[in-house]
Amino acid sequence: MNGAEEGARAEFLADALAGLSGHPKTLPGKYLWDETGSDLFDRICAHPDYYPTKREMALLPGVASEVATLVGSGVSVVEFGSGASRKIRTLLDALDAPAAYVALDISKAYLESAIERLAAHYPGVTMTPVTADYSKPVRLPPGVASPPILGFFPGTSIGNFTPDQAGGFLGRARETLGPSHFLVGADPTRNAARLRRAYGESGGLMAALHLNLFERLNRELGADFDRDNFRHEARLAEDPFRVEAHLVAIRPASYRLGDRTITVAAGESIRTDTSHKYPPDVFRTLAAAQGWEPVRQWIDEDSGFSLHLFRA
Repeated sequence: MNGAEEGARAEFLADALAGLSGHPKTLPGKYLWDETGSDLFDRICAHPDYYPTKREMALLPGVASEVATLVGSGVSVVEFGSGASRKIRTLLDALDAPAAYVALDISKAYLESAIERLAAHYPGVTMTPVTADYSKPVRLPPGVASPPILGFFPGTSIGNFTPDQAGGFLGRARETLGPSHFLVGADPTRNAARLRRAYGESGGLMAALHLNLFERLNRELGADFDRDNFRHEARLAEDPFRVEAHLVAIRPASYRLGDRTITVAAGESIRTDTSHKYPPDVFRTLAAAQGWEPVRQWIDEDSGFSLHLFRA
């Protein structure tokens, strides 16, 4: 294990211990995204219950054409949380002579594999994978992206941040990108039945995604969690409106993690992720406070997804 891997492992352990020692218990959602988690989420996106991807992909082609006109030719695209780098194809196809694509993601193996597949389809675009946690400040390697720059943050990932955290991310993104445009997705959905199907069901895939956190804790940190003692549950909460993912203990139990014992009571939950739902006006105000000037917004016909273009 090299120094970077050892540092990442130590950070994972510290974050897990801090979250599981708290009241209520939590695990940071960013640790959902190992290679297995990323693969599971790809399958979730294709499931009929999970509406955000379908709404976004119906909206994106028309939006991409308008964005291409607004940002001009020869842009370098920087995508935050690129995952499988699938949505970027729609954007790259619409842009006029894009110069470069920089993909930022926390899962190194998954990221590099995705870029390798993508590069074959865009031989004229310089492609650079950057392993990074975008919930922290990110500095692009020298020469990786040059103006004009278009940032891209699709999907519902902005919802994983509280309003204060989202503001912090938008501010850090402005520092990362410099003078640029930024295309960001946000979900304004308030339909409770739709949200419960998407985040609580999705054919059991959502449960598998969150339970995979225990597999990571056991495999990477030498813990002994029994994933079969937990069930996945999606909960709606207010002020601000959000969907929370919880892993709820079925029986009381104690587990080893590092040099500590983690005890759970029957019915006790561990919150593993949060998806805040941002109305367009709220989101524009949030971005403007971080120096992003709203340029245009697009909302799908069923109000199931929105895309926002800003500039700085």
